[in-house]
Amino acid sequence: MNQIGFLGLGAIGTPMAQRIRTVAPLHVFDMDPAAIAQFGECAGVASSPADLASCVDILFNCLPSAEAHRRALLGAEGVLEGSRVEHVVNVGTTGPFLAREIADVLATRRIETLGAAVSGGPHLARSGTLTTIASGALASFELVRPLIETYSNKIYFVGVDIEQGQTMKLINNVLSAANLAIAAEALVTGARAGLDPALMLEILNNGTGQNSATSTKILRHVLPGTFDYGGRLQLVCKDLDEYLAKARSLSADTTLSDLVVALYHKAAQSEGVDSDMTCIVRPLEREAGVTLRESTRFDH
Repeated sequence: MNQIGFLGLGAIGTPMAQRIRTVAPLHVFDMDPAAIAQFGECAGVASSPADLASCVDILFNCLPSAEAHRRALLGAEGVLEGSRVEHVVNVGTTGPFLAREIADVLATRRIETLGAAVSGGPHLARSGTLTTIASGALASFELVRPLIETYSNKIYFVGVDIEQGQTMKLINNVLSAANLAIAAEALVTGARAGLDPALMLEILNNGTGQNSATSTKILRHVLPGTFDYGGRLQLVCKDLDEYLAKARSLSADTTLSDLVVALYHKAAQSEGVDSDMTCIVRPLEREAGVTLRESTRFDH
C-alpha cells in the first residue's frame, strides 16, 4: 500500500488528513507541534518536509501562502529534497502561475504534481463534503482519487494543464467574495431602513437573491456575532490579487473585480489581516451606524 503524507495541518488540512488516515497509512508534518499532537500515535511524524517526502509515495500539501509553498516544497529541507515521493497533490490556492512553477521544478526530480484545490471551508472538510477542482496528469488524478473521496463528495477534473484547476478555483473565490461583499452592503442598507436582518435573510434565501453569503456566511457567522467562517482576510486578499493577475494576463475586464478587491483590502486594513472574511461587514456597519447583530443604530 502506498504511504501517504500530509503537509500543513491548519483549519482545513487537519480534518482532511484525519479523513485520509481512515483509509491509508498516514505521515504528517507541520511547523506547529500542537497541530501534530492531534494525531497522537496514529500517524508517522516527520521532522521536515524533506523527511516527509522521504517516507511517503504520495504527499498532500495544504499551505496558506505563496511563501509557505515555496519554502516547504522547493526550499532547503523542502519536499524537493525528499528521496521517495512520486506524487505531490496541492490542495491549497496558489494561483496558476505558482502552480506552474512548482510543477516544473518538482518535475526535475521526477515528481508529478496534481492540482486538487478545495472549496468549502473547515466545516465541510470535517464532514467530508468539500468540492475538489483537479488538474494535471490524468494518471495521477486516477491514482489519488480514492484518497480525495475521503474528504470531497464533489470532484471535478478540469484539464491536463496544471494551471486550469487554480484558475477555476480563483473564479470560484472571486464570485464567493463578491457575493459576501454585496450581501453585506445590501443588508446593512436594509438594517438602516429598519428591516430585521434575520427576516431579510429568510426572504432572500427563498428568493432570487439567495447565494452562499446569505445562506451560510452571514446567517451563521455574522448574525450570531461569531465571525468564524474560517477564511482570514489576508488569504482572501491574496486569492483576489491572484485572480486579478490572471485576468489581466488574459486582457480580461476586471471593472467589478477591482471594486471587490478594494473592499477586502480596506476591511483587512481596518479589521486586521487575521480577521475572518465575514468581518467585511464591520466597516459597512460603522459607516451606516447600524449592526446586523442587533439591528439597532450605534450611539454617536
